[in-house]
Amino acid sequence: MSRARFAPLAAALTVAVVALAGCGEASDGDKDAAASGPLAKITVTGDSGAEPKVTVSPTPLTVTKEEKRVLTEGSGTPLGKTDLASVHIQVVNGTDGKVATSTWTDKQTLGVDLSSDRMLPILTNQLPGSKPGARLLLAAPTKDVWGEQGNSNFNLKATDPVLFVVDVIKGGASLKEAEGTAVAPKAGLPTVKWNPGKAATITMPKAAAPTKLVTQPLVTGKGAKVESGQTVRVSYTGALWVNGKVFDSNADGYTTPIGVGQVVPGWDKSIVGQPVGSRLLLVVPPADGYGAQGQGEIKGTDTMVFVVDILAAV
Repeated sequence: MSRARFAPLAAALTVAVVALAGCGEASDGDKDAAASGPLAKITVTGDSGAEPKVTVSPTPLTVTKEEKRVLTEGSGTPLGKTDLASVHIQVVNGTDGKVATSTWTDKQTLGVDLSSDRMLPILTNQLPGSKPGARLLLAAPTKDVWGEQGNSNFNLKATDPVLFVVDVIKGGASLKEAEGTAVAPKAGLPTVKWNPGKAATITMPKAAAPTKLVTQPLVTGKGAKVESGQTVRVSYTGALWVNGKVFDSNADGYTTPIGVGQVVPGWDKSIVGQPVGSRLLLVVPPADGYGAQGQGEIKGTDTMVFVVDILAAV
């Protein structure tokens, strides 16, 4: 369902290139060490929630491992190790103090799936335990974050120290599967058998595919409605109307921005506005899928059918 055109920041922050050595969650002792460690003299100004200004003095910053300093504690329920979190992030080159990239530039928060091994380890290691409203200062050698090649998109060499200012906006746990009120689907649509932990079984009717997008709730969730620009965690199965062949599925949880053109239009149109906890049957014609060009085994004439569980949204 991905349109294979992710924003550079999101892509760079959500694909783990290398696991960090000797790292883990910060303990109280780590916080005490931060007061006198390599991050102690870094100045971060600006209210929590507003874009920060980071002053690195002296430059270059020297770090040999992952470091953490809590600038603002925040309040409320701490993030768990498998939560979905909404954050703002500014990335700073610790060699010269210049901003490499920032989510504040696009005025969009970033969804961080703390359960995913595709997230940068520095985020999944250090965000658990943080509360909404917290501001964190994180640092590590670039090679430990993005590998020996560094990150050319951000002009970061492998030898550069890199800083992350992270504002935790909100977060929460995900459902394991849809929860809510069952809905009887309209006649003539594909039928669905839910298989926990596996791809759903989708049986196509012996009829021509609809020419317009169909969004059929199978379960209406009890959570908040998904908003455009949020990040959602979903599980899904996708099959072709023409022969029922499953072309893609993810029963463990897939995380993506929604409503902003980073998935096929049918997903953006159907998932936005639905309550968390819902299970949806989507019939997606080419115009709301990959268009006349198709993608991979999906031809430009193929209608796709999805079963999507909305597990979380932030």
